Amino acid sequence: MADVSTELAGIRFKSPTILASGILGTSKKVLERVCSKGAGGITTKSITIEPRKGHNSPIVVDFGGGMLNAVGYANPGIEKALEEFDGWEMENPLIFSITAKDCGEYEKIAGMISKIKVSAVEIALSCPHTPGYGLLAGQGDPASTFEITKSVKKKINVPLIVKLSPSVPAIGEVAKSAEKGGADAVNMGNTAGPGMVIDLERKRPFLDFKFGGMSGPAVLPLAVRCVYDVYKAVKIPVIGTGGVTYGKDALQMIMAGASAVGIGTAVYYRGIESFSLIEKEMKEWMESNGYKKIKELVGVAHE
Repeated sequence: MADVSTELAGIRFKSPTILASGILGTSKKVLERVCSKGAGGITTKSITIEPRKGHNSPIVVDFGGGMLNAVGYANPGIEKALEEFDGWEMENPLIFSITAKDCGEYEKIAGMISKIKVSAVEIALSCPHTPGYGLLAGQGDPASTFEITKSVKKKINVPLIVKLSPSVPAIGEVAKSAEKGGADAVNMGNTAGPGMVIDLERKRPFLDFKFGGMSGPAVLPLAVRCVYDVYKAVKIPVIGTGGVTYGKDALQMIMAGASAVGIGTAVYYRGIESFSLIEKEMKEWMESNGYKKIKELVGVAHE
């Protein structure tokens, strides 16, 4: 049987499939269920310093080739989140995702995470649809990425993952800035865009916020190219996120340079069993093509 276990920034995952932030990451019980369904690791919803209601409904629309969402970082705030995720006992690594408006907020949130046991911290610098955060706060350029990464790194004692946007030009330079700032890994990436879907009956944008981030199968080629570019640019490991729905999609990410893959919208299309299904499909391909370990495939598209 092919071995798909992987290691990322010193953290071992029994499977390369990691639940992406914002997908089912709202409570400890839900995340435990995701682990029981085959996820190698899980990521919490991105948490802000204060509670946020997020954008008004509708916040999600299926456009055929994928989904458009504008959730707006709805979350209970850092204090409640720390209470919720305290006492994690599953063997699957828990990645705690945070986002903030500036370095000061990032430092404050990061300093509070040490109250609970987590395997890594992820900072989301890449949201395309929430004013004051991510791309709409100018956090996607090399200078901001370096400063925020450096600020958070000095406040935590676990590996730091920086989540980047596929919509940013020269993504390799941004990844280099994250590495220089102290990142232990890069999550490439977030939803793309923003994009818009028009409701023909209402003659208005479908989402209440008008535009949102694109995810699902349509963004896979973009995400794979970004992983390819980042792998060339940095020495730290990469998580490939965006459009992974089947085992063959995950294998594309691995061959482009990812050591693990983020799974998000696939849960909508294939259910919570997506993780075990994708792992099974990866193993079948590896066995049919003579590969025993997933690390044999990492970055082979560059050779």
